[in-house]
Amino acid sequence: MIKAGIVGGTGYTGVELLRILALHPEVEVSVVTSRSDAGSRVDATYPSLRGLVDVCFSKPELSVLAECDVVFFATPNGTAMRMAPELLEQGVKVIDLSADFRIKNPSLWEKWYGEPHLCPNLIEEAVYGLPEINREEVKSARLLANPGCYPTATQLGFLPLVEEGLISLDGLIADVKSGVSGAGRSAQVSTLMSETGESFKAYAAQGHRHLPEVVQGLEAVAGKKVGMTFVPHLLPMIRGIHATLYAKLVGNPSDLQELYEERFKDDYFVDILPAGSHPDTGDVRGSNRCQISVLCPQGGDTVVVLSVIDNLVKGAAGQAVQNMNLMFGFEETVGLKTVALYP
Repeated sequence: MIKAGIVGGTGYTGVELLRILALHPEVEVSVVTSRSDAGSRVDATYPSLRGLVDVCFSKPELSVLAECDVVFFATPNGTAMRMAPELLEQGVKVIDLSADFRIKNPSLWEKWYGEPHLCPNLIEEAVYGLPEINREEVKSARLLANPGCYPTATQLGFLPLVEEGLISLDGLIADVKSGVSGAGRSAQVSTLMSETGESFKAYAAQGHRHLPEVVQGLEAVAGKKVGMTFVPHLLPMIRGIHATLYAKLVGNPSDLQELYEERFKDDYFVDILPAGSHPDTGDVRGSNRCQISVLCPQGGDTVVVLSVIDNLVKGAAGQAVQNMNLMFGFEETVGLKTVALYP
């Protein structure tokens, strides 16, 4: 049994971590931090956790967190990099669900996140936690950069095509859509129900923070430059990511359906749907699964990949627990074999 701490236990990803870890047979949640709710019981704020989580919120004090075996940062960008160095010195493993350690170039990180990185020496050490690519590296990591939600769906969708060199890399298109929980729990006009309900819009079309993360990941696989147009949209729903991905095929590749099935046959959390299928975000809601379909409309040279995940699970907390399992030598699927909610 390992002791886990969660920094930022009142945001959506923090609560999702609590929901998953509360039933994990190898984990005791011993510390959950919240500056605003310090001193109050976790299950008083979230009654769904009554009888499952028996701790109070506390302030994020390093001396208390250092008693954990692993600490999850479900915090805004810029928090983990301020606390991770000391925790690592104390022998605590760190899993960061923010973007603090995802981008390997500190200057590029500063450009997209608006402040200098405070521990650039740790960026190179941090393992990017997309297990379907970096499973072996994750197993030996002490600092884990958990991927973003859009990057998870996008990279998994493009991965087999990039690995096999079957597409032109200079004109990739990622048309991605998210439920409003991806914007976090803080109150803001743009995510009010009266603003998002019965409406649908693109945002950050000039450049989204997840673009350099996706490009970095695909370039690492391809070994060459990748050009991508990445446009996110906000959907009038709570959970879910739907990525519609476009690329031009090179030459005459063999059966793409077989390619995808073979590539992910040993990845429990990636489900390649039957040929001609169209994945639905509702079919992965609440689960750690990514469902993918690959199609060539009208038999042309454009390949379309449809990739869906729950942004709070495979796109955040579930993937973080998947990585934790690997880091501590547990079965990768422990605590995560949850059937999606329906309806």
